Amino acid sequence: MRPLHLSLAVLVAAVWGVNFVVIDFGLAHFPPLLFSALRFLAAAVPAVLLVGRPQVRWRWIAAVGLVLGVGKFGLLFTGMHLGMPAGLSSLVLQAQAVFTALFATAVLGERLGRTRLLGMGTAVAGIAVAAVDEGTSGPVLGFALVVTAAALWGVSNIVTRKAAPPDALNFMVWVSTVPVLPLLLLSLLFEGPEADAEALRSLDWSGAGAILFVAWVSTVLGFGAWGFLLRTYDASAVAPFSLLVPVFGMSSAALFLGEGVSPLRWAAAVLLVSGVGVTALGGRRRAARAGTPRPALPVARSLPLADASASRTPSTASRPSPTR
Repeated sequence: MRPLHLSLAVLVAAVWGVNFVVIDFGLAHFPPLLFSALRFLAAAVPAVLLVGRPQVRWRWIAAVGLVLGVGKFGLLFTGMHLGMPAGLSSLVLQAQAVFTALFATAVLGERLGRTRLLGMGTAVAGIAVAAVDEGTSGPVLGFALVVTAAALWGVSNIVTRKAAPPDALNFMVWVSTVPVLPLLLLSLLFEGPEADAEALRSLDWSGAGAILFVAWVSTVLGFGAWGFLLRTYDASAVAPFSLLVPVFGMSSAALFLGEGVSPLRWAAAVLLVSGVGVTALGGRRRAARAGTPRPALPVARSLPLADASASRTPSTASRPSPTR
């Protein structure tokens, strides 16, 4: 990669990592479901007027919007609202690579192979270590919700792969139109109209800034840059940069939120990130032996839309794009 493009890939990973800290700030201003709805509204409007018409069928857009937007991000934001640390959330979401590989085996008939099984086992060990660390000091329910969010991210990865959108940014903007109303209705139902109205009445520059960062910087600009890199270089050259997301997530959470990183959490990070990398490597090796181009899905999809985003964090049959 050219030095400028390499710097761009690192910058995108940094944005998606810091995004978890911004989500934490946003949750201080808004109930989690309302915050998620506002994030998708800001990501969709006015971008939906600029990206052109949808390039895949609406059923795929609706499916990813509901699973990823309502399910994954609704649970992620709620889990963080219940006390799940931002840095740990950026790490645990990497478990989506394991879920993606499992769902690809069940739905798409892919074979795992020993390398991918080794990687998945290593990643699961990392999740277990993180669970032990969090279970002694943090909310178990919040941890469980973020793990479930990672599983739903894996589901959305498979649906996105079936949809095979030719333009990741176009797809992500149109997907962002779907969760807005369901999330608003869920917020009114579970968080209450009084809490929503109070959050909107007390909206200030920091709350608005959190929405705009998560929607525009992390989602629109992040996916635009990532899509450019995937169109310019092979996915195998771009996708590994996604492994930097939890590094930036945990570092920025320690810097801006004062989150401590225990030895157990560092061990969990090493195990999980290594496992994700080995899982993706195993998938590429199997594709190379088969002579069939196959995206490095577990890594390329590990980026927060939010999220992470995005989170993060869509792919085509030949070039994957992250979904966050």
